[in-house]
Amino acid sequence: MDQSSDELVGLYEVAEMARVSRTVVANWRARDPRFPRPIADLRSGPVFRSTQIRRYLKRRKKHMAHVIATINLKGGVGKTTTTVALAEFLSSEFGKKVLVIDLDPQTNLTTVLIGEERWEKLNDAGYTLHTLFLDALRAEGEPALFDLDKTLQRGVSPVREVRSVDLLPSSLDLIDVQDRLASMSSGRFYSNNPTDLLWRAVKRILDDYDYVLVDCPPNLGIVTLNGLRIADGYIIPTIPDVLSTYGIPQIQGRVRAFADDLQEPIAEVGIVVTKYRNQSTLHNNTIRRLRGDDKLPPVFDTLVPEANSIAASAEHAGTSTLRQKYGYAGQFDVFRDLAREFIQQVDEEAV
Repeated sequence: MDQSSDELVGLYEVAEMARVSRTVVANWRARDPRFPRPIADLRSGPVFRSTQIRRYLKRRKKHMAHVIATINLKGGVGKTTTTVALAEFLSSEFGKKVLVIDLDPQTNLTTVLIGEERWEKLNDAGYTLHTLFLDALRAEGEPALFDLDKTLQRGVSPVREVRSVDLLPSSLDLIDVQDRLASMSSGRFYSNNPTDLLWRAVKRILDDYDYVLVDCPPNLGIVTLNGLRIADGYIIPTIPDVLSTYGIPQIQGRVRAFADDLQEPIAEVGIVVTKYRNQSTLHNNTIRRLRGDDKLPPVFDTLVPEANSIAASAEHAGTSTLRQKYGYAGQFDVFRDLAREFIQQVDEEAV
């Protein structure tokens, strides 16, 4: 990937990002060996890649959003349910501000959070991420139609106690543009990099949030790479069986290669076991295999059980509390534990 597509910043912009004075930034640069090296020294001063600066500031515990993608090449593994639950528990139980970006054309995450009727109105008006990607395919000179402010849905979730989750909704029409994006013109000087489309659109709002969760399609195409482009790390929700875990090495290899092209790390935050049946020999053997393979990402200690109440949580149904939504027989506690462990894992990767 041509690094000219990454935004460049000077010391003044670094100070603005960190909300400190330029003197403080100069001191960091002089005294902290972790401070990124400039890619050029101009007459006006050194310039840096903004993504490297963001990661540095995160290590210094400055307020920078943790951006985590959720991905699995197999459908039906609880990827969307896990993403929604993490968003809702991070908000309600841990007081975090969360943005959920739905890149999956199945739109399951979108309809869980806002319902089909509201989604249909947004889709008809062009206020979904489909418009963002469609803009990239328009002929030169045609106006861009994507409107971030109108597309961003604030305060979503049918659970009344969840108040700080926002959403960028998906569309079924994304299916039609995925293949076309792969062959789009990259423009002069690689200015229209097809994997940079989401980054360019949302970078100004990312750090308004504590966590950004990106629900990726079950493939490694251009739309998924757009999600990984803005991500600091990724999790892999999976059922502990052979078919659901088979593609994990392929995901690791593709993400690693993409990160090498970016010259930026994308951390393997971990594997989240879903739909777990504790009486299943297959499930328990698979978990032991996953945990015993040091080439795979770490497996979260929290195991999400198979339960009717968790399956039902995929419907857009109003409730007062998360306990009502996810169930009283331990399911609420499981997701709260998962969210707590998720925070710990992500914080460790950011150090």
